Amino acid sequence: MMKDNNLVRHLDACETMGNATAICSDKTGTLTTNRMTVVQAYLGGVLEKTVTKKFEDYPRRISEALCRAIAINSGVTSRILPAEKPNELPKQVGNKTECALLGLVLDMGRHYDEYRSQAPPESIHHVYTFNSVRKSMTTVIKRDDGGYTLYCKGAAEMVLTKCSCLLDSDGEERPFGRQEQEQVIRRVIDPMAGDGLRTIAVAYKEFGPRDKLPDWDAEDQVVSRLTCIGILGIEDPVRPEVPLAIRKCQAAGICVRMVTGDNVNTARSIAGKCGILRPGENFLVLEGREFNKQIRDPATGQVTQERFNQVWPRLRVLARSSPQDKYTLVSGIIASRLSASREVVAVTGDGTNDGPALKKADVGFAMGIQGTDVAKEASDIILTDDNFSSIVKAVMWGRNVYDSISKFLQFQLTVNVVAVVVAVFSACVITDTPLRAIQMLWVNLIMDTLASLALATELPNDELLERKPYGRTKPLIDTTMLRNILGNAIYQLVITFALLFAGDKLIDTPIELGSRVPTEHFTAIFNAFVLMTLFNEVNARKIHNQRNVFTGLQRNLLFVLIWISTFVLQILIVQYGGMVFRTTQLELSHWMWCLCFGIGTLVWHQVVISVPISILPTCLEIGGSTEQEIDQILEDEEYDQMGSLTDVETDINKKGQVLWIRGLTRLQTQVRVVNAFRMGLEAELDRRSINSSLSSNQLANFLKSNPSVDYDDHQAEIICPPDV
Repeated sequence: MMKDNNLVRHLDACETMGNATAICSDKTGTLTTNRMTVVQAYLGGVLEKTVTKKFEDYPRRISEALCRAIAINSGVTSRILPAEKPNELPKQVGNKTECALLGLVLDMGRHYDEYRSQAPPESIHHVYTFNSVRKSMTTVIKRDDGGYTLYCKGAAEMVLTKCSCLLDSDGEERPFGRQEQEQVIRRVIDPMAGDGLRTIAVAYKEFGPRDKLPDWDAEDQVVSRLTCIGILGIEDPVRPEVPLAIRKCQAAGICVRMVTGDNVNTARSIAGKCGILRPGENFLVLEGREFNKQIRDPATGQVTQERFNQVWPRLRVLARSSPQDKYTLVSGIIASRLSASREVVAVTGDGTNDGPALKKADVGFAMGIQGTDVAKEASDIILTDDNFSSIVKAVMWGRNVYDSISKFLQFQLTVNVVAVVVAVFSACVITDTPLRAIQMLWVNLIMDTLASLALATELPNDELLERKPYGRTKPLIDTTMLRNILGNAIYQLVITFALLFAGDKLIDTPIELGSRVPTEHFTAIFNAFVLMTLFNEVNARKIHNQRNVFTGLQRNLLFVLIWISTFVLQILIVQYGGMVFRTTQLELSHWMWCLCFGIGTLVWHQVVISVPISILPTCLEIGGSTEQEIDQILEDEEYDQMGSLTDVETDINKKGQVLWIRGLTRLQTQVRVVNAFRMGLEAELDRRSINSSLSSNQLANFLKSNPSVDYDDHQAEIICPPDV
């Protein structure tokens, strides 16, 4: 699964994902490429369907205000780096929406670093960071003249409600009333959203040096009466592989829902391109506010399951949603009893606020690239490529794991039923057993080790997506498996008892009961039993009534190798096992009979799967759960999950504390090293000073005793005559 970009954190999530009936997916980065570009713009009262103008093509006030607002009111980690290869696009680092806006500044012929250098960190007075409630980001800068400038960007329809002015085609401010705002929403924002674009409004506000400054903590008062610079339409193309992946999910009986914070029209357009919304379907596309209105009791304001059940079956897109809306949607679907098999829900998330929904879901997928640490800790599987198609791979692997368990159980229980019945019946009737202890050990080796390797190593394929999910209520051994087990066991028991009591007439082996030496009679029974078991292993490869049990056999070379090896070992055991395996050599005719009985297992299996399962009583199923048991399990899981989510946040905080302490300790160590080095340097200087004074005294004495020697003070050299 790691090769398929699924980093599994909890092993049981693999099997659970195979039974998923619903997937609640994010839009940005999961269904789309998360490489955003500004493709439309509404500036100066003019809508541009294609953005091609440069800085000089707009009124200077609009160009300057737009570039400054984008550059300053963005995270410093958001940057656009040059492409690593000549044919590649520039690399976007940080928030992708901000990168799209910064890319517009570059396309206009300016560089965002120029504007950022004009607003150093010490000039930033206040920042209202982006969150799921305000849907905007605001930065307040202190100017050199003592005034302040506020820059705001965010969801267009929400930012416009805070604007009272608009820059016109001349770059002048003019009133921007409610009626005109509604016209801009209809003429500009809705068409952009209909094209699948994310609409971002950019605005500003200036406070003069002598103006009365507001309370900066009162956000509603500060971020109001803004001047709208313009509206930008950002395109985030759908990943080319996503529509096919969603069609596979829908064919596999999995309902895909989009949960996003984007505009409802943008979400509807992207959902249509992905295939989540299909023509002719009776679906619902709701905003978070309308969603809560429909599922909550007007009197108490609480979510009721009855009202929720009227909404979720047709809901396909939830736009302008909050993390709480996502959690409510997931928990409500899981608790619903509308479907007989109960829903198994998978969720994708990347933010810290997605933690509760990821923990509540049966399988939580965190984004490996854009995901936060809290989201990853709360998840079961991490998508290392943030791609929806990787979720489909997880579904295939999950179904493959579940089916592998079912295949092995079906095969092993068939062998166990036959072996136990033969051993008990023969011991009671003939006071002997045709299957000796050492022979049963060999059969157990076939059942346990070799069969598990052969049946559980088949790689997943697209055939696994052709059936519907099982849901929560499917028993471990259902009526289909029970029919196959009993049907194949009956065939093997009939052949075994026929050889036991009529072997002399059937295959011409003398019946010798109670013999202390190996006989052809019991050896033929043992050989026929093993060969029927081997051919039934081929039948066990298919558990969903497939007629052709050889389909895909060429993909599992390990199965073929193990099967052939087991057959060869059986020949050696029968022909040369002797007293060790209590066998005797069989004639070719006996081998042909045993081989026919084994091949007959394949033929009989076609008869068994033709029997309708409706005639079998469901009371014989093993491993199912009642509605009350499922509800109790869900309540226990919810209690454990909320506790573990708290532990996750605590662990993150502890990790931060540990890192801070490590940094402080490292800094203290470095200070001690510097002090030690400084002390050593001072000691060395003192020593050199002492040595220098001693050398000066020695030099003076030498010059006194040697008048012919001179000393050059500038070069610090002793000048001696040739004879000295």
